[in-house]
Amino acid sequence: MYAVVETGGKQYRVEEGTSLLVDRLDAKEGDKVTLRPVLFRGDDVVAGAKGLEKVKVEATVAEHLRGPKIKVFKYKAKKGYRRRAGHRSELTRLEVTTLKGGKAAAKAKKDGPKKTAKDDKAAKEES
Repeated sequence: MYAVVETGGKQYRVEEGTSLLVDRLDAKEGDKVTLRPVLFRGDDVVAGAKGLEKVKVEATVAEHLRGPKIKVFKYKAKKGYRRRAGHRSELTRLEVTTLKGGKAAAKAKKDGPKKTAKDDKAAKEES
């Protein structure tokens, strides 16, 4: 069972117990964070907006860290043009703790609309 979640404009494939590095989140270490699911795969595939409302993906913030130093060097030959820049990304490590809702969402999708008392009454009148 896995899910594809979105955070920071990027998508990640996660399972329960997965550790992933994402762009810095405004949460303290140890806080629980809810991630937005894009796709859920259990017994059945859930990808629609209605089915994904029932899917819940939670993670805890393990730590905040900085990525490796990136060096950017721009150069144009024979023109004397040289520019040097760089940066380090601010990152957050998340540990996925819970991944649930697939079975209930899949059942609701298969069962379809439920019968009401009004439907039963109409069926009796017809016969």
